[in-house]
This record gives sequence, C-alpha cells and structure tokens, in this order.
Amino acid sequence: MTTHEELKIEVMTLAEEVGVKPNAIHIRAMKRKWASCSSKGRLTFNETLLDEPKEVQYKVILHELLHLKYPNHGKMFNILLKSYLEKISPDKN
Repeated sequence: MTTHEELKIEVMTLAEEVGVKPNAIHIRAMKRKWASCSSKGRLTFNETLLDEPKEVQYKVILHELLHLKYPNHGKMFNILLKSYLEKISPDKN
C-alpha cells in the first residue's frame, strides 16, 4: 500500500516530467471516480488509489496532470496521454 505522502511525491515527480505545477494535491474518499482536476489546478485523488498497483496510479496521476495543460479530453490531450503511456508500456497501447 502506498502512503498519502508517497503518492504526493509521485504526483510532484511526474508533474515535473510533464512540465506542470499543481496548486494543491489532496487525497480523500471519492464515491464515483479515481481523481479530479479543478480549473484552479487542484488535484484530488481517491484514497482507494493507494491500494492499486503502481501502473494504475501512474495512469491516473498522468491523466490528471495532463488536464493542467488540456482541460478537456480533446485531440491534443489524447495524443499527449498516449505518448506518455507508450513510454511505460509500448506494447500495451
């Protein structure tokens, strides 16, 4: 199991790689989703993510960080997401 602090460190490490800076990172219980990104740059992650494998955590964190660059799921968002995911598992995407 990943701790709250470990997940926050992972978020900040990946944020640096992506070239974004979240204004705040929160971890709390969420009923219907893994995470969210506010228009003010606040990232919130579901506590259940702490129990997921690192690869799942990476994908969720990356998805939310990319929303700091592209707030919707448009063409550029999907191209960038696919590009990063291919770096970790080129044969799975």
